[in-house]
Amino acid sequence: MLGRLPGERREVAAGREFRRGHWHGHELVAVLSRVGKVAAATTATVLIERFGVDRIVFTGAAGGLAEGVAVGDVVVARAFLQHDLDASPLFQRHEVPLYGRARFGTDPALSDALAAAARAVLAQPASTLGPDAVREFALGAPAVHEGLVVSGDRFVATGAESAALRQALPDALAVEMEGAAVAQVCHDYGVPFAALRTVSDRADDAAHVDFTRFIDQVASRYSAAVLEQYFRLLPKS
Repeated sequence: MLGRLPGERREVAAGREFRRGHWHGHELVAVLSRVGKVAAATTATVLIERFGVDRIVFTGAAGGLAEGVAVGDVVVARAFLQHDLDASPLFQRHEVPLYGRARFGTDPALSDALAAAARAVLAQPASTLGPDAVREFALGAPAVHEGLVVSGDRFVATGAESAALRQALPDALAVEMEGAAVAQVCHDYGVPFAALRTVSDRADDAAHVDFTRFIDQVASRYSAAVLEQYFRLLPKS
């Protein structure tokens, strides 16, 4: 996506390179969040405070948790939770202290639009990824899932960890390392937020296999195609 912004301008803030440009008539600021909840929270805060964005759309990869969430599928988050947050006995497990909640919802309208764009793209995966990538990663009929995504500062890469998450959070669709932090920052600022994650693995003992290649050949291409569709159809303000 970063290379698709015509007439982009680059600006460095908080050690990150932000790219400003226009896409289908919408003014955008694009940036890599970096890895982990703290890094993602910093990035989201800079987007809001310095660049004045009025909505945030987050894309990336995740490990699938729920049954039926397969490699190559896409998850549109309807809520986020920090699976590694535990301030008990002062607060319930997963509850963010002083917020009275563990889950932070995404914006319904933005998420609806993102899910619709994802379904349009995944209807013909070969046209986005090419037939070689579809064969290599066995992406026969990728699906779009909507629901809870959980975040934590650990790359979940064993069957035991994945099983423990499913037991503790049976409605979680996928696990990643940033989204809950961005959701909380957007909640604090009242900024609408939506997120899309491509499932790169099943968050188990094979989670590390070909991860970098999957990001290059599948996740990044899905993200760019979905956002292309999303911004093409998004009403101009």
